[in-house]
Amino acid sequence: MEMRKIVLIALFNIIAMGYVLAQGQEAITDSFSEKGRGSNFHLSLSVQSKYMWRGIEYGTSPVLFPSLDYDYKGFYVYAMGGYATDGSHQEVDMGISYTIKDVSLSVNDYYYPTTVGESDKYFNFKGKETGHWVEGTIQYAPSCLPLWGLLSTYFAGADKKPDSSDLAYSSYLEIGGHYDFFDSNVLSLAVGAALNKSFYNDYEHRFSVCNIALKYEHNFVWNKISIPVGVSYIVNPYREKSFVSLTATFRY
Repeated sequence: MEMRKIVLIALFNIIAMGYVLAQGQEAITDSFSEKGRGSNFHLSLSVQSKYMWRGIEYGTSPVLFPSLDYDYKGFYVYAMGGYATDGSHQEVDMGISYTIKDVSLSVNDYYYPTTVGESDKYFNFKGKETGHWVEGTIQYAPSCLPLWGLLSTYFAGADKKPDSSDLAYSSYLEIGGHYDFFDSNVLSLAVGAALNKSFYNDYEHRFSVCNIALKYEHNFVWNKISIPVGVSYIVNPYREKSFVSLTATFRY
């Protein structure tokens, strides 16, 4: 069973990067043959004052997120790193998704070498020794309404039940909406909850609201570079915590 998981996750990583390279060659060729056509490759660097994700706090120092992504006819592939400025946290993420009309399906592999310390080995997928967390998500964002809904479940990797080798299948549901105004301004509100005993609630509760996020974002555009800057006020009712986080992204 463990060998099957290793093969599946390794194939996912290889296929994702292979798709980027194969389709990237086509994009590079087309960019030379058709004047003025933009590349499907995108580079970005996000800076976050405090790493917050689905209501969870990862350290207290600013974090840098360099990324490379590629989109082509509904397919989207990315590779992203996350590095805290004080060295307390790092991660390597890869994912692939496909969007048809208003529905997106994706698989994401989050790898946290800091959780396994000096025993860090990227291709180690054994039980609780691995630093990989693999999730599948489905997102619905109707084009006729400024709303979205997201459902995520972890189905492989280190997401285990306490004192067990069984997967916990940590699941998260988020519903949100946004209001766009004055061209490049967006105000959004999202509410997220853990649906079972999961790492979102320390594997102790079957249901718990863990993320309420109010965000204001303005998108600055300079030449070919888009720079969204946003401030979020985040409340985690389960942990009885609140945070304010600033995020700036430089995207080309």
